Amino acid sequence: MDIYEPFKQVNMWGDSFKVEGGLNSIASPVLLVNTNMEAKSEYIPHEAREPCGNYQETTSTNKDVSKVLRRLAQNREAAKKSRLRKKAYVQQLETSRLKLMQLELEIGKTKKQGMYIGGALDASYMGSPRTLQLQSAGIVAFEIEYGHWVTEQQRWNEELRNAFQNNASNVQLHILVQSVLNHYSNLFRMKVDAAKINVFYLISGVWKASVERIFLWIGGSRPSQLLNIIVPQLEPLTDKQMVSINNLRLSSQQAEDALSQGLDKLQQSMVHNIGVDALGAANFEFQIADAMEKIEALEGFVNQADHLRQQTLLHMSRILTTHQAAQGLVALGEYLHRLRNLSSLWANRSCDSA
Repeated sequence: MDIYEPFKQVNMWGDSFKVEGGLNSIASPVLLVNTNMEAKSEYIPHEAREPCGNYQETTSTNKDVSKVLRRLAQNREAAKKSRLRKKAYVQQLETSRLKLMQLELEIGKTKKQGMYIGGALDASYMGSPRTLQLQSAGIVAFEIEYGHWVTEQQRWNEELRNAFQNNASNVQLHILVQSVLNHYSNLFRMKVDAAKINVFYLISGVWKASVERIFLWIGGSRPSQLLNIIVPQLEPLTDKQMVSINNLRLSSQQAEDALSQGLDKLQQSMVHNIGVDALGAANFEFQIADAMEKIEALEGFVNQADHLRQQTLLHMSRILTTHQAAQGLVALGEYLHRLRNLSSLWANRSCDSA
């Protein structure tokens, strides 16, 4: 089976599900104040004008006080958010520092254990210390960037919730939906760069919360699983929408199966390659070179899996109304947030039991 065949179907989804119209311009209501009115000066006795003046002065004072109070409240809220962001950033840096130390220890162990059939593995396969340092730095950078991504995802989820509570317009919801979809696209871009540095790290899922790894599939979640999370949380769907969603789910599952089968064949081929005549020095170089080529192919599997995840989200948003798409993204964000919380609770429980 050609593992790329299902992706021909993925590329055709855009023709099947098109969004009518577009968002060319966004008009914001503006309050227009007539500033052309000129105060007319007339002779009015002082006693007659004084009450009016006092009333205007009191009204103006009340408005000024309200503005000041509003501004103070906004400043307090902004300062609070800034403190929380700074605290989260410091915690992320500390976590990344500890992970970097752990990686350095693991690299040291790997160097000591880098023996093959009673002899030291050739230096050309071990990689120079400089290369290992660059890889470690690249992975730490990814983890820091991913930590920021998680924080931003929680913020976008809160924005969507606030939009629902405040009965936001369809235009405002559309902007939020596109922003959240772009945010997920940024994650896939980050993972492309991480796969180039260390594809094994990405596939292992150590960068994700522990409970998230239960559902790991080629460096992430199954696209069909994302649909199963989103769809039950939506408002009643039309018959046409249900047909489109079922077609999308089927296409996603076909692509998932093709990638899984391709990965299985790659693993079997590696086992066969490395296992054949393992004690023969003559074929050693050829076996290692062939295995390296297959390892490089893993990067393509991760990228294709992420492409499938991204396309599934995009086509799902085109099938749904703007309101439904916003609901679905809130459900997905809340699901991932709960997995991370569950991981934290489990880690704390394990520490308390120790």
